[in-house]
Amino acid sequence: MSDNYKIAVSSEVSYVSSQSDPLANKFVFAYTITISNHGNLSARLIDRHWIITDSTGKIEEVKGEGVIGETPDLKPGESFQYTSGSMLETPTGSMEGSYGMKAEDGTMFKASIPLFTLSKPNSLH
Repeated sequence: MSDNYKIAVSSEVSYVSSQSDPLANKFVFAYTITISNHGNLSARLIDRHWIITDSTGKIEEVKGEGVIGETPDLKPGESFQYTSGSMLETPTGSMEGSYGMKAEDGTMFKASIPLFTLSKPNSLH
């Protein structure tokens, strides 16, 4: 891929015990995503595609415009950070996906969201 279209995505996850109810199979996680433009052109985040998998293998796909109601425009060297959440019926799972991006030259491209683990503390051996 050209140096014009380089988007890096990183994540941090935390378990939200105050909103979770393990006895009801409700495990809530907050995640903070940082999207950084390492390319040579500005790029706007247009849409998102998440693949959320729980520990039973159940998959939920989420697609939509922007993130948290925004379609941030990232100039070269800029980053955008947001926090959102996800609920699983199991104490562990994972998320991955991609962001649809549009560069200032009109080129559409995907920015990969690397797989990250959702895990209630002390639930992995």
